[in-house]
Amino acid sequence: MPKRTDISKILIIGSGPIIIGQSAEFDYSGTQACKALKAEGYEVVLANSNPATIMTDPEVADRTYIEPLTREYLEEIIRVERELSPGAGFAVLPTVGGQTALNLAIELSDSGVLEKFNVKLIGASVESIKKAEDRLFFKDAMQKIGLDVPKSALVNNLKDGLEFAGKIGFPVIVRPSFTLGGSGGGMAYNREELLEVLARGLDFSPVHEALIEESVLGWKEYELEVMRDLKDNVIIICSIENFDPMGVHTGDSITVAPAQTLTDREYQAMRDASIKVIREIGVETGASNIQYGVHPTTGRMVVIEMNPRVSRSSALASKATGFPCFEPTLDYVVVKIPKWQFEKFPGADENLGPQMKSVGEVMAIGRTFKEALMKGVRALDTGKRIGGEKIEPKILTQRLVTPHPERLSYLRYAIRQGHTVKQLAKMTGIDPWFLYQLKEINDMQLEVEKHPIESVPGEVVREAKRMGFSDGRLAGTWRLSGKGDQEKIRHLRKKHKVLPVYKRVDTCAAEFESYTPYLYSTYEEEDEATPTNRKKVIILGSGPNRIGQGIEFDYCCCHASFALREDGYETIMVNCNPETVSTDYDTSDRLYFEPLTFEGTSRSRSKTQV
Repeated sequence: MPKRTDISKILIIGSGPIIIGQSAEFDYSGTQACKALKAEGYEVVLANSNPATIMTDPEVADRTYIEPLTREYLEEIIRVERELSPGAGFAVLPTVGGQTALNLAIELSDSGVLEKFNVKLIGASVESIKKAEDRLFFKDAMQKIGLDVPKSALVNNLKDGLEFAGKIGFPVIVRPSFTLGGSGGGMAYNREELLEVLARGLDFSPVHEALIEESVLGWKEYELEVMRDLKDNVIIICSIENFDPMGVHTGDSITVAPAQTLTDREYQAMRDASIKVIREIGVETGASNIQYGVHPTTGRMVVIEMNPRVSRSSALASKATGFPCFEPTLDYVVVKIPKWQFEKFPGADENLGPQMKSVGEVMAIGRTFKEALMKGVRALDTGKRIGGEKIEPKILTQRLVTPHPERLSYLRYAIRQGHTVKQLAKMTGIDPWFLYQLKEINDMQLEVEKHPIESVPGEVVREAKRMGFSDGRLAGTWRLSGKGDQEKIRHLRKKHKVLPVYKRVDTCAAEFESYTPYLYSTYEEEDEATPTNRKKVIILGSGPNRIGQGIEFDYCCCHASFALREDGYETIMVNCNPETVSTDYDTSDRLYFEPLTFEGTSRSRSKTQV
């Protein structure tokens, strides 16, 4: 569609400092927005307060204001920019700066600043932001278009909250309006807990409102990433399924794309609903994220919420699909796993719920869910090795019933101790399909253990590698230790001709030729990596964000790549963080989405012939 000619200058509002629930994904989206708008000939002005970002580099926007992100400072920036261009069409884009930017856009509108300086709001109107973010407006909008939502009531005091909870029964979920990462929200199982959670939620909400909602604990959770343009074209970019059931914040859940357990009928119903939602809410252009809950037995589908902006799921969807200009079809599986650091906060509650607690995330790509999951676990870089751990049955049951950051480990313990998939599904609420995948990984582990390394069949090694087993894990299984343990496994693989190949991230399931520079390793026959004869440099990324290691290192990686390209080198990035600019398609000449381990980086090195 043609670009708008009534606008010549656009102010992009950034997301400010990195906080839980709002991380590097907004540096990625903001940088992309600046580059895209400049390429279209617009004058781009950026306001952000985080200097450790690519988007605040001098060459990204035409002018950058590193100032506090408050209404007063933004009003002054708008005043200065309006004086520089008195008659120019001027707009503000708030949809790439997270919840911070949306809230500021509403403040600028409600206080009359936008009208005073004749500034338009693009991407999403004030009405659509309020309709999506205000829980009561959103509920009414969904019912208007015939979509089901959980029973709920918007309250602004404790008395009304207690009264409604008494009508629908406990447990209930408290969701404060206009907050980020589930801040201030939570589950309440009785009157006393509701008083505590609701008081906190009303305090956290900038409008002092919260939604009291019927519990959908244990339901399956899905997300659809949707895009719309001014011509009302709507496409579904990506379907994402949460490994954990409802009750765990999506930022704290393992997620997989595309969705694995939806039937085609369910997916089409969700797709049709998403198109209705984005049109009713009124997001004019760009991406939105819509979340659904599906009852595991009845199939009842409810709309949970919508983010009328880009989000961490948008970053995942972008890196997972490469986002072409048509609805992608994938022949690979992408898994995202959150990164927690509770060891930095002794005594903190490690149980997971509606309030987000992870500080970063990793992404892994494989031909199957099992392979992608195993690669993702390696990419977390926890330093833990598989051993013969023992755990008390009582503690194990408690950890399985209550979502916990170590739930994959506890599920592995339970499977090894003989728990059935049916038992685990009942205890955890996790879909049996995922649990069967974990059981197959455990069965493969037992198969490997049956064979001494000297006589293990090549087919067993091949199948283990196809499931995502690392050389390090195989070495640990055969009790190899010390220097050169992984080298022994590497020689074993070469002996049996079990060698990795690289596949391109292909958005059309190999129906058409793909030229994307994204690559991931797997154990198949055809290799799609095509090394060049140019002199090259591999840049190792910093992996998931963690406390003490944030996006400042991604900033360094990006600038290393830019500088080396200017000097004529072919730049090759190896990283596993989907939120970052370093894993964008045009930061380096080639990107390997691989765990930052000895095996992952050495494979990339040998394949690129560095």
